[in-house]
Amino acid sequence: MAFDILITSLINGSTYAMLAIGFSLIFGVARIVNIAHTAFYMVAAYCIYFTTYRLGFNPISAMLAAIVFVAFLGWIVYLIFIRPIREHEQAVLIGTIALAIALQELMLIAFTGDYRTVPALIKGFAQIGHAKVFYQQILTFGSVFVVLGLMRLFLMKTKLGLAIRATAQDRETANLMGMDESRVAMMAVIISVGLAGVTGAIIVPLTTIEPFMWNHPLIMMMAVVVLGGMGSIKGSFYASFILGFAEALVVFLVPAGAFLKGAVALSIMIIVLLIRPAGLFGVQFEEER
Repeated sequence: MAFDILITSLINGSTYAMLAIGFSLIFGVARIVNIAHTAFYMVAAYCIYFTTYRLGFNPISAMLAAIVFVAFLGWIVYLIFIRPIREHEQAVLIGTIALAIALQELMLIAFTGDYRTVPALIKGFAQIGHAKVFYQQILTFGSVFVVLGLMRLFLMKTKLGLAIRATAQDRETANLMGMDESRVAMMAVIISVGLAGVTGAIIVPLTTIEPFMWNHPLIMMMAVVVLGGMGSIKGSFYASFILGFAEALVVFLVPAGAFLKGAVALSIMIIVLLIRPAGLFGVQFEEER
């Protein structure tokens, strides 16, 4: 059981980390609260299903096509829908909620509400003691850390990454230093939505696909972002595994109360916020950035 808890914690934490880091990136740079973030994750999952079973793509090609499509869709949505109302935070919040519901309804119309799956990239499992670890789980966990490592290198070593970090810390100063804040924000949105697409591609062989699959990850992603500190990528990473571990403990130790896993994770977030209102790695006031 201990090993099962560990594996489940790592898989759940990896999923939340990918989603939360993308969400934190766009919030930190453009101050956009994109509630539709996990809906793009759902769209990526359906893209993989469609291209695999309807168009005959091999699984790798289907995943790459889904990531490109979702990133392109995020760019179009930003240009047409978000950018005109970007400075009005309440409008963005309400608008992205409407966008997420619209994407959900489109998936319901196109694919109905039936549960669907895609095949694992690697079949089989390894026996470790009395526990089985599927090769797909190992591949998923390893892929997440490779993507997160590449993301860190991008932010630390490239000019665009430097511009994103500078804009996240102080938009006005970044503008004064000659950075095109609007272009940086657009690139941050594309990368953020692309990360949601990557999450869908990596996780989809381990889960079922249905139009409401974005709801629970949205709640957990928001909890992770708040717990880690709004806009803090490092905080999102650590908070993801804290809440992923809390969920796994509830599911395995109290199976009859598995439906409370989300409530327990949110309770941990509330307790931490009572002690540290800005989150684990957040700042309490904008002037501290």
